[in-house]
Amino acid sequence: MNKTAIIIPSRLEAVRLPNKPLELINNKEMILHVYDAAIKTNLGDVYVATPDQKIINLIKDNGGKAIKTSLSHQTGTDRVYEVFKNQLKSEPNIVINLQGDMPNIDPKDIANLISYMYERKCDIGTLASSFSSDKEIADINNVKVAVNDPLTNNQFDQAIDFFRKDEKKYEYFYHHVGIYAFTNKALVRYVSLNRSKLELERKLEQLRALENSMTIHVGYINSSPLSVDTKNDLMEVRKIMEKNEKN
Repeated sequence: MNKTAIIIPSRLEAVRLPNKPLELINNKEMILHVYDAAIKTNLGDVYVATPDQKIINLIKDNGGKAIKTSLSHQTGTDRVYEVFKNQLKSEPNIVINLQGDMPNIDPKDIANLISYMYERKCDIGTLASSFSSDKEIADINNVKVAVNDPLTNNQFDQAIDFFRKDEKKYEYFYHHVGIYAFTNKALVRYVSLNRSKLELERKLEQLRALENSMTIHVGYINSSPLSVDTKNDLMEVRKIMEKNEKN
């Protein structure tokens, strides 16, 4: 029987935007928007993994599942693995690392990624969307993923690189969306690896997988969920979600 766990790593300590999981968007905390999106997939158990009691209390007060994790983790995937290894009653086939700072992610996109992972053979699956402007491309906070061929809706291709600065050598690159679907074996292998050279240089944990010959497949989505890293990002996502709620 196929079993999926969706684990959302979240913490209050962030250099650019402290306490961002608790920032309100449409009178609801950001982390609750992400949790609700995961629940709406109806495709697996959903947990928030956090070292912070305030986040745990918020999730549990709203009927969700939250698990306290170590303060010492260097990446979100390490935090996800702690829950996978120590807290789950049964081992899932697929483990989703869903970033806790994407409040407007579409549940359908999460569901499509999960479905793909059960149909295809790759270590890790993730998502990407198109850039809407040169300004977005120039922003180093917007992570890019390069592929060999152009992507179309719900089509997947193998990732060949992830980067922040515009790499002119790639013909086809897209706006990377912060979600990772691991097979259980891939997750165990990933966390056993040392942090890689490019991972440390670019501050992108997915490069650890590529530098160790793990396969990452990228699926194209029409929506463009915003990853909130700065105050400006927060203001923008508030405008987007307030507009969507009115429509």
